[in-house]
Amino acid sequence: MTNPRRWSLAGQIFAAQVLVAVLVLAGGLGGAYVQARHASEQQATSRVLAVAHTVAATPLVEQAVGTADPTSTLQPLAEQVRRSTATDFVVVMSPTGRRWTHPDPRQIGRQFIGHIAAAAAGYDLTETYTGTLGPSVRAVVPVRDGTGAVTGLVSVGIRQTAVAAAVASQLPELLGAAALAAVLFGTGSWLVARRLRRQTGGLGAAELQEMAEYYDAVLHSVREGLLLIDGAGRVRLVNDEARRLLSLPESVVGRPVTEAGLAPSLTATLASGEAREDELHVTDARVLVLNQARASWQGRDLGTVTTLRDRTDLEALTGELDSARGLAEALRSQAHESANRLHTVVSLIELGRADEALTFATGELAVSQRLTDEVVASVQEPALAALLLGKAAQASERGIELAVQGSGLPEGVVPSRDLVTIVGNLVDNALEAVTGQPGARRVRVATDWQDGCAVLSVSDTGPGLPPEDLERAFARGWSTKAGGGPGGRGLGLALVRQSVLRLGGTLSVEGPPGATFVVRLPARVGEDA
Repeated sequence: MTNPRRWSLAGQIFAAQVLVAVLVLAGGLGGAYVQARHASEQQATSRVLAVAHTVAATPLVEQAVGTADPTSTLQPLAEQVRRSTATDFVVVMSPTGRRWTHPDPRQIGRQFIGHIAAAAAGYDLTETYTGTLGPSVRAVVPVRDGTGAVTGLVSVGIRQTAVAAAVASQLPELLGAAALAAVLFGTGSWLVARRLRRQTGGLGAAELQEMAEYYDAVLHSVREGLLLIDGAGRVRLVNDEARRLLSLPESVVGRPVTEAGLAPSLTATLASGEAREDELHVTDARVLVLNQARASWQGRDLGTVTTLRDRTDLEALTGELDSARGLAEALRSQAHESANRLHTVVSLIELGRADEALTFATGELAVSQRLTDEVVASVQEPALAALLLGKAAQASERGIELAVQGSGLPEGVVPSRDLVTIVGNLVDNALEAVTGQPGARRVRVATDWQDGCAVLSVSDTGPGLPPEDLERAFARGWSTKAGGGPGGRGLGLALVRQSVLRLGGTLSVEGPPGATFVVRLPARVGEDA
């Protein structure tokens, strides 16, 4: 026999419903039978009491009880009444209980079996008692003369076998109603079980519990953010990592994703329901990689499943790697230029022009030293100074003049990693802006320390940003160059804005002509990447 615990949840519920239905129907049928029996007894009592009153009030009875031979007159009348009223006995007796009539003539003249004291005292009496005809429901009422004195008694009864037969006649109706209720209840239970089986996939309660436990454990332990958004745009599921990455409140489940307080670009992507693959999104504190796909079950659309990966540290390291790569490229260019200059000096010496060789060499050295002195005087932060020297070499190779000015930026007031991210991206954008432009191509970097804030300014002589593009310029994927979009260009200014907001600073843009980006960062002495 199959263990009920291994049945499907739908099967267990169906079995439980059938058991409950059997118990309810059995109890209801028993209650209906008891009620029907009680009603039949009450009906029999009312009927015999009415017949007894009718017989006792008949004038012929009142006259006959005062004669010397009441039986000769009352026996035919009593039997006629018994047959016409379908009762089992009609007995007329003296006030002391001696019978004048009886269905069995042999019982005439004998003492009535039952209680008659109340009736002899002038009251009606009903009871269930066992007499000569067996157990019966009977009534005993007094017969009065013209003065109200009790001159006789009338007892009318119906045997309990007749009452039981009347109840039994109602059993087919009771059983039919019970059968109909069983069919309706069984059909309803079967339909409910069928629907439940379809919804649970035929799994048992233990299997569903195990699935829920594993589902919950996996959902909250994965290191990727996971969101499920239904077709109406409401958040239906969010795991712990997604709450952390997006700073979502506990009450976000069930609310529209447009009310979750996310960045506009991220909100638009999640609300669109469109498939996305490895799409970068920049929030106020993080760089996230988003993948989104439609979810369905047995052909029914459930909405979208979105996964998020934190790429903040990776983007920061990538920016530093790009800066290091640019610096290496600048050093390679400088090495190439130094080799050319060294060959020039050697050739001048071989030609006997030592004075010209000395003048050429000292002039080049002065140019390099002046640039280094400018950077060191303006920036005391080693990482930023090294970055600007590398960018200056890149600018020189591309024919761009890069100037560094300032009153000096103290070391350690702003995390070096954020300085490299902010200044590096702004300078790269400025170099891109002036590359290929006619006329003078200049980029100017200025640093200052004002009222406890580091002030960084990067300006260029490029075409500048049109007013309608100022806000879009800081969005992920925006670029004036080809290749903008997810995974390509257009991430630099978004990273700058993210870093500035995270540090509690401000960012402003001026121009055209040209473009000037001004960043103000409050000091965070002792904090460094």
